[in-house]
Amino acid sequence: MRRGSTRKPERDDPATQGKNYITPGGLQRLKDEHRFLLTTDRPAVVEVVAWAAGNGDRSENADYQYGKRRLRQIDGRIRFLTKRIDAAEVVDPEAPRTGQARTKAYFGATVRYANTTGAERTVSIVGTDEVDLSRNHISWVSPLGRALMRSAAGDSVILQAPGGTEHLTVLEVRYERISVEPFREPAGSEESAKRRGRRGTHDEEETKGRN
Repeated sequence: MRRGSTRKPERDDPATQGKNYITPGGLQRLKDEHRFLLTTDRPAVVEVVAWAAGNGDRSENADYQYGKRRLRQIDGRIRFLTKRIDAAEVVDPEAPRTGQARTKAYFGATVRYANTTGAERTVSIVGTDEVDLSRNHISWVSPLGRALMRSAAGDSVILQAPGGTEHLTVLEVRYERISVEPFREPAGSEESAKRRGRRGTHDEEETKGRN
Protein backbone atom coordinates (compact mmCIF):
# COMPACT_ATOMS: atom_id res chain seq x y z
CA MET A 1 0.00 0.00 0.00
CA ARG A 2 1.54 3.32 -1.04
CA ARG A 3 1.78 6.18 1.39
CA GLY A 4 -1.17 8.55 1.35
CA SER A 5 -3.58 5.97 -0.02
CA THR A 6 -6.97 5.14 1.40
CA ARG A 7 -7.64 1.61 2.54
CA LYS A 8 -10.64 -0.29 3.81
CA PRO A 9 -10.43 -2.56 6.84
CA GLU A 10 -9.47 -6.12 5.97
CA ARG A 11 -11.35 -9.25 6.95
CA ASP A 12 -9.89 -11.38 9.68
CA ASP A 13 -7.20 -13.68 8.36
CA PRO A 14 -8.61 -17.25 8.50
CA ALA A 15 -5.14 -18.55 9.32
CA THR A 16 -5.17 -16.63 12.63
CA GLN A 17 -8.50 -17.94 13.90
CA GLY A 18 -8.12 -19.81 17.15
CA LYS A 19 -4.91 -18.03 18.09
CA ASN A 20 -4.93 -15.73 21.09
CA TYR A 21 -2.54 -12.93 20.22
CA ILE A 22 -1.49 -11.24 23.43
CA THR A 23 1.27 -9.05 24.86
CA PRO A 24 3.64 -10.39 27.56
CA GLY A 25 1.90 -8.28 30.20
CA GLY A 26 -1.51 -9.54 29.16
CA LEU A 27 -0.43 -13.18 29.35
CA GLN A 28 1.08 -12.61 32.79
CA ARG A 29 -2.23 -11.17 34.00
CA LEU A 30 -4.11 -14.25 32.80
CA LYS A 31 -1.59 -16.52 34.52
CA ASP A 32 -1.77 -14.55 37.77
CA GLU A 33 -5.56 -14.78 37.85
CA HIS A 34 -5.43 -18.49 37.00
CA ARG A 35 -2.99 -19.14 39.84
CA PHE A 36 -5.04 -17.08 42.30
CA LEU A 37 -8.23 -18.98 41.51
CA LEU A 38 -6.52 -22.38 41.81
CA THR A 39 -4.41 -21.79 44.90
CA THR A 40 -6.35 -19.22 46.92
CA ASP A 41 -9.95 -18.52 45.94
CA ARG A 42 -11.12 -22.05 45.12
CA PRO A 43 -9.60 -23.72 48.23
CA ALA A 44 -11.18 -21.04 50.45
CA VAL A 45 -14.63 -21.59 48.93
CA VAL A 46 -14.23 -25.39 49.12
CA GLU A 47 -13.53 -25.01 52.83
CA VAL A 48 -16.70 -22.99 53.33
CA VAL A 49 -18.78 -25.49 51.34
CA ALA A 50 -17.39 -28.36 53.39
CA TRP A 51 -18.30 -26.56 56.62
CA ALA A 52 -21.77 -25.64 55.33
CA ALA A 53 -22.44 -29.22 54.18
CA GLY A 54 -22.17 -30.37 57.78
CA ASN A 55 -24.82 -27.97 59.02
CA GLY A 56 -27.94 -29.95 58.20
CA ASP A 57 -30.42 -29.60 55.35
CA ARG A 58 -28.42 -28.46 52.31
CA SER A 59 -31.52 -27.37 50.39
CA GLU A 60 -32.14 -24.59 52.93
CA ASN A 61 -28.49 -23.83 53.71
CA ALA A 62 -27.68 -20.42 52.17
CA ASP A 63 -23.93 -20.76 52.75
CA TYR A 64 -23.89 -24.15 51.04
CA GLN A 65 -25.99 -23.01 48.07
CA TYR A 66 -23.91 -19.85 47.61
CA GLY A 67 -20.65 -21.78 47.92
CA LYS A 68 -21.66 -24.34 45.31
CA ARG A 69 -22.76 -21.60 42.96
CA ARG A 70 -19.48 -19.74 43.49
CA LEU A 71 -17.50 -22.93 42.86
CA ARG A 72 -19.22 -23.38 39.50
CA GLN A 73 -18.32 -19.81 38.58
CA ILE A 74 -14.69 -20.29 39.62
CA ASP A 75 -14.35 -23.60 37.75
CA GLY A 76 -15.85 -22.04 34.64
CA ARG A 77 -13.40 -19.16 34.80
CA ILE A 78 -10.48 -21.53 35.36
CA ARG A 79 -11.46 -23.53 32.25
CA PHE A 80 -11.73 -20.32 30.22
CA LEU A 81 -8.34 -19.03 31.39
CA THR A 82 -6.70 -22.40 30.73
CA LYS A 83 -7.90 -22.34 27.12
CA ARG A 84 -6.79 -18.74 26.60
CA ILE A 85 -3.35 -19.38 28.07
CA ASP A 86 -2.88 -22.56 26.01
CA ALA A 87 -3.83 -20.69 22.82
CA ALA A 88 -1.65 -17.67 23.62
CA GLU A 89 0.57 -16.35 20.83
CA VAL A 90 2.80 -13.80 22.56
CA VAL A 91 3.81 -10.71 20.59
CA ASP A 92 6.20 -8.32 22.31
CA PRO A 93 5.70 -4.70 21.16
CA GLU A 94 9.28 -3.92 22.21
CA ALA A 95 10.85 -6.63 20.06
CA PRO A 96 13.20 -5.31 17.32
CA ARG A 97 11.45 -4.79 13.98
CA THR A 98 12.71 -4.12 10.48
CA GLY A 99 11.20 -3.03 7.20
CA GLN A 100 7.42 -2.68 7.02
CA ALA A 101 7.04 -4.38 10.39
CA ARG A 102 8.65 -1.29 11.92
CA THR A 103 6.67 1.39 10.08
CA LYS A 104 3.24 -0.21 9.68
CA ALA A 105 0.61 -0.93 12.29
CA TYR A 106 0.42 -4.56 13.33
CA PHE A 107 -0.48 -6.21 16.60
CA GLY A 108 1.23 -4.37 19.45
CA ALA A 109 1.46 -1.04 17.62
CA THR A 110 0.63 2.28 19.21
CA VAL A 111 -1.08 4.47 16.64
CA ARG A 112 -1.85 8.18 16.67
CA TYR A 113 -4.55 9.26 14.24
CA ALA A 114 -6.95 12.12 13.54
CA ASN A 115 -10.56 12.22 12.38
CA THR A 116 -12.02 14.60 9.81
CA THR A 117 -12.46 17.37 12.42
CA GLY A 118 -8.77 17.18 13.32
CA ALA A 119 -9.33 15.62 16.74
CA GLU A 120 -6.43 13.32 17.58
CA ARG A 121 -6.37 10.09 19.54
CA THR A 122 -3.67 7.54 20.36
CA VAL A 123 -4.51 3.85 20.78
CA SER A 124 -2.56 0.65 21.32
CA ILE A 125 -3.59 -2.49 19.44
CA VAL A 126 -3.75 -5.44 21.85
CA GLY A 127 -5.43 -8.82 22.32
CA THR A 128 -9.07 -9.44 23.12
CA ASP A 129 -8.18 -10.28 26.73
CA GLU A 130 -6.37 -6.96 27.19
CA VAL A 131 -8.94 -4.42 26.03
CA ASP A 132 -8.94 -1.44 28.40
CA LEU A 133 -10.63 1.66 27.02
CA SER A 134 -9.50 3.73 30.01
CA ARG A 135 -5.94 3.14 28.76
CA ASN A 136 -6.91 3.35 25.06
CA HIS A 137 -6.09 -0.32 24.53
CA ILE A 138 -8.22 -1.65 21.69
CA SER A 139 -8.61 -5.18 20.32
CA TRP A 140 -6.93 -6.04 17.05
CA VAL A 141 -10.23 -7.55 15.85
CA SER A 142 -12.34 -4.51 16.76
CA PRO A 143 -13.60 -2.28 13.93
CA LEU A 144 -10.99 0.37 14.76
CA GLY A 145 -8.24 -2.22 15.18
CA ARG A 146 -9.01 -3.75 11.78
CA ALA A 147 -9.16 -0.30 10.15
CA LEU A 148 -5.73 0.67 11.47
CA MET A 149 -4.06 -2.68 10.82
CA ARG A 150 -1.27 -2.48 8.21
CA SER A 151 -1.57 1.29 7.90
CA ALA A 152 1.41 3.66 8.04
CA ALA A 153 1.88 7.32 8.84
CA GLY A 154 0.24 9.41 6.14
CA ASP A 155 -2.37 6.81 5.21
CA SER A 156 -6.10 7.45 5.27
CA VAL A 157 -8.22 4.59 6.54
CA ILE A 158 -11.94 3.93 6.60
CA LEU A 159 -13.52 3.01 9.91
CA GLN A 160 -16.77 1.14 9.48
CA ALA A 161 -18.25 1.43 12.95
CA PRO A 162 -21.80 0.73 14.19
CA GLY A 163 -22.39 4.48 14.33
CA GLY A 164 -21.42 5.00 10.71
CA THR A 165 -18.40 5.35 8.43
CA GLU A 166 -15.48 7.56 9.41
CA HIS A 167 -12.35 8.59 7.54
CA LEU A 168 -9.22 8.69 9.67
CA THR A 169 -5.70 9.90 8.94
CA VAL A 170 -2.84 7.96 10.49
CA LEU A 171 -0.28 10.38 11.93
CA GLU A 172 2.21 8.08 13.64
CA VAL A 173 2.92 4.39 14.16
CA ARG A 174 5.34 3.34 16.86
CA TYR A 175 6.21 0.29 18.91
CA GLU A 176 6.80 0.63 22.63
CA ARG A 177 6.00 -1.06 25.90
CA ILE A 178 2.25 -1.40 26.50
CA SER A 179 1.44 -1.24 30.20
CA VAL A 180 -1.32 -3.72 30.99
CA GLU A 181 -3.21 -3.38 34.26
CA PRO A 182 -1.91 -6.25 36.42
CA PHE A 183 -4.25 -8.74 38.03
CA ARG A 184 -5.26 -7.75 41.52
CA GLU A 185 -6.90 -10.08 44.00
CA PRO A 186 -10.57 -9.08 44.43
CA ALA A 187 -11.04 -7.17 47.66
CA GLY A 188 -12.46 -9.46 50.33
CA SER A 189 -12.55 -12.61 48.20
CA GLU A 190 -10.57 -14.84 50.53
CA GLU A 191 -11.44 -12.85 53.65
CA SER A 192 -15.14 -13.24 52.89
CA ALA A 193 -14.76 -17.02 52.89
CA LYS A 194 -12.77 -16.87 56.13
CA ARG A 195 -15.44 -14.77 57.79
CA ARG A 196 -18.06 -17.32 56.84
CA GLY A 197 -15.90 -20.05 58.32
CA ARG A 198 -15.32 -18.08 61.52
CA ARG A 199 -19.02 -17.39 61.82
CA GLY A 200 -19.73 -21.07 61.44
CA THR A 201 -17.27 -21.94 64.20
CA HIS A 202 -18.85 -19.32 66.47
CA ASP A 203 -22.35 -20.66 65.81
CA GLU A 204 -21.22 -24.18 66.59
CA GLU A 205 -19.68 -23.04 69.87
CA GLU A 206 -22.88 -21.24 70.88
CA THR A 207 -24.93 -24.33 70.09
CA LYS A 208 -22.65 -26.48 72.21
CA GLY A 209 -22.86 -23.94 75.03
CA ARG A 210 -26.65 -24.05 75.05
CA ASN A 211 -26.61 -27.81 75.11
